[in-house]
Amino acid sequence: MDLMVGPWGRCMGDECGLGGIQTRAVWCAHAEGWTTLHTNCKQAERPNNQQNCFKVCDWHKELYDWRLGPWNQCQPVISRSLEKPLECTKGEEGIQVREITCVQKDKDIPAEDIICEYFEPKPLLEQACLIPCQQDCIVSEFSAWSECSKTCGSGLQHRTRHVVAPPRFGGSGCPNLTEFQVCQSGPCEAEELMYSLHVGPWSTCSVPHSRQVRQARRRGKNKERDKERGKGVKDPEARELIKKKRNRNRQNRQENKYWDIQIGYQTREVTCTNKTGKAADLSFCQQEKLPMTFQSCVITKECQVSEWSEWSPCSKTCHDTASPTGTRVRTRTIRQFPIGGEKECPELEEKEPCLSQGDGVAPSSKPVDLKLCTGPLPNTTQLCHIPCPIECEVSPWSAWGPCTYENCNDQQGKKGFKLRKRRITNEPTGGSGGTGNCPHLLEAIPCEEPSCYDWKAVRLGDCEPDNGKECGPGTQVQEVVCINSDGEEVDRQLCRDAIFPIPVACDAPCPKDCVLSTWSTWSSCSHTCSGKTTEGKQIRARSILAYADEEGGVRCPNSSALQEVRSCNEHPCTVYHWQTGPWGQCIEDTSVSSFNTTTTWNGEASCSIGMQTRKVICVRVNVGQVGPKNYRWKTHKWRRCQLVPWSVQQDSPGAQEGCGPGRQARAITCRKQDGGQAGIHECLQYAGPVPALTQACQIPCQDDCQLTSWSKFSSCNGDCGAVRTRKRTIVGYIEEACIIPCPSDCKLSEWSNWSRCSKSCGSGVKVRSKWLREKPYNGGRPCPKLDHVNQVYEVVPCHSDCNQYIWVTEPWSVCKVTFVNMRDNCGEGVQTRKVRCMQNTADGPSEHVEDYLCDPEEMPLGSRECKLPCPEDCVISEWGPWTRCALPCNQSSFRQRSADPIRQPADEGRSCPDAVEKEPCNLNKNCYHYDYNVTDWSTCQLSEKAVCGNGIKTRMLDCVRSDGKSVDLKYCEELGLEKNWQMNTSCVVECPVNCQLSDWSLWSECSQTCGLTGKMIRRRTVTQPFQGDGRPCPSLMDQSKPCPVKPCYRWQYGQWSPCQVQEAQCGEGTRTRNISCVVSDGSADDFRKVVDEEFCADIEPIIDGNRNMVVEETCTQPCPGDCYLKDWSSWSLCQLTCVNGEDLGFGGIQVRSRAVIIQELENQHLCPEQMLETKSCDDGQCYEYKWMASAWKGSSRTVWCQRSDGVNVTGGCLVLSQPDTDRSCNPPCSQPHSYCSETKTCHCEEGYTEVMSSNSTLEQCTLIPVVVIPTVEDRRGDVKTSRAVHPTQPSSNPAGRGRTWFLQPFGPDGRLKTWVYGVAAGAFVLLIFIVSMIYLACKKPKKPQRRQNNRLKPLTLAYDGDADM
Repeated sequence: MDLMVGPWGRCMGDECGLGGIQTRAVWCAHAEGWTTLHTNCKQAERPNNQQNCFKVCDWHKELYDWRLGPWNQCQPVISRSLEKPLECTKGEEGIQVREITCVQKDKDIPAEDIICEYFEPKPLLEQACLIPCQQDCIVSEFSAWSECSKTCGSGLQHRTRHVVAPPRFGGSGCPNLTEFQVCQSGPCEAEELMYSLHVGPWSTCSVPHSRQVRQARRRGKNKERDKERGKGVKDPEARELIKKKRNRNRQNRQENKYWDIQIGYQTREVTCTNKTGKAADLSFCQQEKLPMTFQSCVITKECQVSEWSEWSPCSKTCHDTASPTGTRVRTRTIRQFPIGGEKECPELEEKEPCLSQGDGVAPSSKPVDLKLCTGPLPNTTQLCHIPCPIECEVSPWSAWGPCTYENCNDQQGKKGFKLRKRRITNEPTGGSGGTGNCPHLLEAIPCEEPSCYDWKAVRLGDCEPDNGKECGPGTQVQEVVCINSDGEEVDRQLCRDAIFPIPVACDAPCPKDCVLSTWSTWSSCSHTCSGKTTEGKQIRARSILAYADEEGGVRCPNSSALQEVRSCNEHPCTVYHWQTGPWGQCIEDTSVSSFNTTTTWNGEASCSIGMQTRKVICVRVNVGQVGPKNYRWKTHKWRRCQLVPWSVQQDSPGAQEGCGPGRQARAITCRKQDGGQAGIHECLQYAGPVPALTQACQIPCQDDCQLTSWSKFSSCNGDCGAVRTRKRTIVGYIEEACIIPCPSDCKLSEWSNWSRCSKSCGSGVKVRSKWLREKPYNGGRPCPKLDHVNQVYEVVPCHSDCNQYIWVTEPWSVCKVTFVNMRDNCGEGVQTRKVRCMQNTADGPSEHVEDYLCDPEEMPLGSRECKLPCPEDCVISEWGPWTRCALPCNQSSFRQRSADPIRQPADEGRSCPDAVEKEPCNLNKNCYHYDYNVTDWSTCQLSEKAVCGNGIKTRMLDCVRSDGKSVDLKYCEELGLEKNWQMNTSCVVECPVNCQLSDWSLWSECSQTCGLTGKMIRRRTVTQPFQGDGRPCPSLMDQSKPCPVKPCYRWQYGQWSPCQVQEAQCGEGTRTRNISCVVSDGSADDFRKVVDEEFCADIEPIIDGNRNMVVEETCTQPCPGDCYLKDWSSWSLCQLTCVNGEDLGFGGIQVRSRAVIIQELENQHLCPEQMLETKSCDDGQCYEYKWMASAWKGSSRTVWCQRSDGVNVTGGCLVLSQPDTDRSCNPPCSQPHSYCSETKTCHCEEGYTEVMSSNSTLEQCTLIPVVVIPTVEDRRGDVKTSRAVHPTQPSSNPAGRGRTWFLQPFGPDGRLKTWVYGVAAGAFVLLIFIVSMIYLACKKPKKPQRRQNNRLKPLTLAYDGDADM
């Protein structure tokens, strides 16, 4: 007996989450499969039939989701067929899989798949994929051969190629990118240089060992002690300066804790190498001074950051179904900034979405079906009124007030401010309204020496001479009042701390002195603020009222003394004001909620008291927000130049202790704009790039030439031969008048009169027309559809009474006997009558009309045969009318007519003919069926003078005979036929609406910041599309014009200089390049002319988007005989992996390569491997490769592989489909007049036929036989050419040589040869010629006509007016 279990059921429970329960069935089964009692199984082994489970609810969707792993590598599927194609063209089918797990998103932990499957089915675990064909390496064509490596003797020259596409998916590698050949130059006059001084690369930067440092310090102290001997002790002032310097350095080191700068040293190896690449003793490299083998360096340190902080709380505090996710943030700080490396610090802040965990809207409170809510549905919209807005208006600014404190009650250590104000003159209303939309009303500028109260001079008193004299020098006392910061007069006691204005010096003129007027008031200030280029000035003046006596009075001053100037508005141009944002939502203050029923605010009842906030920032005019961006880097002095330890450099030749190249560092700190200290992170965020921390330095040795740093260029001050620059700009546009043609509408004539109805009986049409007077052009209103004669018609149905026009006949005339019986005047004859078409009226036919108005088919006969009875014959009356045929028409029924005898024949033996005539009723001959017919609807008919709008369409009811002829309606009415058709219906003619356009927009900004290619665009839009026959919208919706011309200036790298190895011939060196200011017109093909650097003075030094300028880099100069790698080739085009032009999705790839250059064949074993480098790219294209072939030249031609963009390559084309390059025949075609064909078989030239051997090989080419036809002039007889024997053999050639030959009409390809067709055509022409001759010879000649003596009379035609002539 075994216990069996079923699958777990669905998770059930009242609560979401882990509180669910699921069950399964458990039963006891016999080994044979039938179920038995539970007691028959062991109860101790019974599995649980119930377990806890996770109940999934709808709101769990935001917490759980599928995590999709990456697809693994495509694996091939086992092929059913063992045969594989010889060459891959598409690829191999495969399959790839991935891992998929259900995870809890916020904790990133796995969960059961059943939770995620509740919301979304589990994504596919595997998918089909394609393993592309192996792609071999593809290379370009070889370049031209280089110059010979040596100017004399035997050398090498090379040519290189680069990689176009790398090998992929197991393809074969790249071939050699370099080819060499030996070249010979003239003989060498001097001995070849065998040895070269080689400089190796610098080692990594190292820190000196502590023992070496101690030794170096000890030696340095001994030297300093020797130098200080005999010198006195430093004075106290010097000690104080040293103490301050040490304290300052200690403070800088504390502030510089983020940069732990260590200066070390690095060395390099200098060797002498033979041209074979082997090392030799330095003595073989004869050079006076060897390169330096050491230098100072900065120990490279990577950026170090702290651990991530804890995640901040989620920005969403409650559950919201509209936007359930918020964000949370974590940060980290920098502990060590990078030094000496290019790798920057990682991001210091990280954000991620999060779900709210608060108690806001409970997850159970979610929208449900609207049917579950009872009662009427509340309105979702309502009408509202928008008042017309009134803009805010403010008064002009007041004058700047005095320098005062921000708060006069707290004056300790506070800065001063000058204020100016303005007021609101018109409150804004409507729209968004409120004073918040008004501009700021207060501005401030900082000032020095503030005071809350000050004396203000009202006026000057009279000039009182000194010492009681009546005239001469004196003083004027100022009358003053005390004012506050608002300019209001206050109690004089408040100005007790203010400085009282001092008396003003003056002169009371004596009788003989010069008399001057009082000073005028100061003029207004010339500038509202002061800056680098502007300074406010005020002027006042006085005039001479009387000149002095020449005998001794005080003379009048010079004109310059009659005017005074003083500075004003010395405050900077930057002003500050508070900028406030809108008030936020009012949030209830629960601490005072108990007063919510009685509290009022501004006289209005309110439910509670709350708090609302708004954003307030300090704004600097024309600059923006002031707050956190007020930081700057402060650089400190460079420290002492640090050299490589002497223990390292002392063994180097030429090294001197205590001097040479080194490196020095400096400290930088972060400061606020006011000079206060700030954290380093503020400057990293707001103060721009970090200044350089280290630089190279030099401690001059005794014999070194000492130079100062470069100074700035001075201005041009020479009299001649100096240089100065000048600039000019384009003043404006060169404008040229242009005309945009106006649209002209289609013009038609007025409607013509209506024509007559097209039918005289029943329903027809009547027509009126308009004809084209002027065609539309330039987008005018189009014409309606015109016919071939440029007319437009309007056709409406019409109905004509069938009895409107009738045929009217006169009585028959007397029968005119043709053959007159002279005795009795009787017999057969003809009688006639007149038939006219007349208009029928109620009073009968009234007037004669044109015959076409009557039905021609109904026209009565105008003549007939008749018989005039003889005197004794029977006389009968005219035939009566035919009786009607019974309907429906049937040939078994008849109609008849009868006549009455008028006179019986005289001879009793004769009787009158039968007076009754019958004929069968034949359909559409004498019997007709009738039915109603409805015409088509007319065009929409409008009321008089209307051109569009509502109208009526009509149609007509017709009675139609079975032969299709319209007849009078009475025929259908007599039959009582039904007529249930509607004859009128309403219609609408769409009114023509012209296209309406908006006004042109303002011109956009220039698409380019400089150059000639920029454009400014303005646009208009369609506000009303055209309708009906309205004027259509024009196609020109955009207009453009060139921007004002502005040259493009930018920084650009120059070419790299050749690799320079200092004091050596080869090895590691440096190459440099310059940075120049270039100007261009902005186009891609502009050569960019180099200009003076001052034109780029305001341009940030960025090249190719990189701020770090690289003007110097290490390079390698190969030694003579070295084998080295060439520079990297340019990156190839981005190429995709494609099949039949479709991308397979493997992404694009680019490649570049380095070829190997060999200078000596003996050093090939020392050559490095050629290099290949790839990178992925995004803007790839699909390229195809196909074979190209030149024209045949003899039996050969050139075949090459070409990419679809025209680049010739090696590789890429299918090898099996490569065309032949040689079509030589085997054996060769050595017979005269033979050639080798494309099928590699020997053929004869045109005019010759092949003579084939028995083994189907060409024996020789024979001239095609020719047949010559004899002529009269040439009577030499027939010429017959027979080539039945071998032309090259003598006539006495004996038979039985064992070889036979014959004319071969068929070529090797089984087709008839050209000469066979020529012979057949000649034979056919000959046959025609022979037949023609026989026919002419056998034909019987005609007898000649007998000549008449009499001449033919001329034929005279006389026109007698007969129409038949």
